Amino acid sequence: MNPIRLQDSDALLVIDMQYDFLPGGSLGVPEGDQVLAPVNEAMARFAALGLPVYASRDWHPENHCSFAERGGPWPPHCVAETRGAAFSEELALPANTVIISKADSADADAYSAFNGTALAEHLRQHGVSRVFVCGLATDYCVLNTALDARTEGFETVILPEAMRAVNVQPQDGERAIAQMRQAGVTTATLAELGEVAAAA
Repeated sequence: MNPIRLQDSDALLVIDMQYDFLPGGSLGVPEGDQVLAPVNEAMARFAALGLPVYASRDWHPENHCSFAERGGPWPPHCVAETRGAAFSEELALPANTVIISKADSADADAYSAFNGTALAEHLRQHGVSRVFVCGLATDYCVLNTALDARTEGFETVILPEAMRAVNVQPQDGERAIAQMRQAGVTTATLAELGEVAAAA
């Protein structure tokens, strides 16, 4: 195990922990509820060190282009202001969490938390150079967020135990992790963060 020293230039990106992406939701990720505890643990570690936490959410209009009735690949999900779009009540967001709403116009989709948002600019303004990414789903919004983070020049670390995949095709999640690693994304466990947090 290689402990990671968290620094003032680090931030945590929590991706799309919304009811519609959890089991029972309109686009539920298998075992998605199993990441709630590790995501909460990761947020607690960052908050304890005074490090910023960002939480992205799909925030779709009712006629969003990703929905099947408009020819998109998905059933309606995460319609703004509905319960399905809300963060899980079990998600213990720190009080100063920055909320990033994405794909909030009818004719543009966005898997990445960077796509069409001010996230990259906000991170730079606050001196962030390394981001840790977790949430749902490994093979879609986590994948695209991590790849865009690298494109934007941020050192990027994913927390696989705090992620789950849709796996439309078997092993999509594993392929996504391999793709992220090819792009220079590294992986870490909560235990590797935990030693440093405990000693801080």
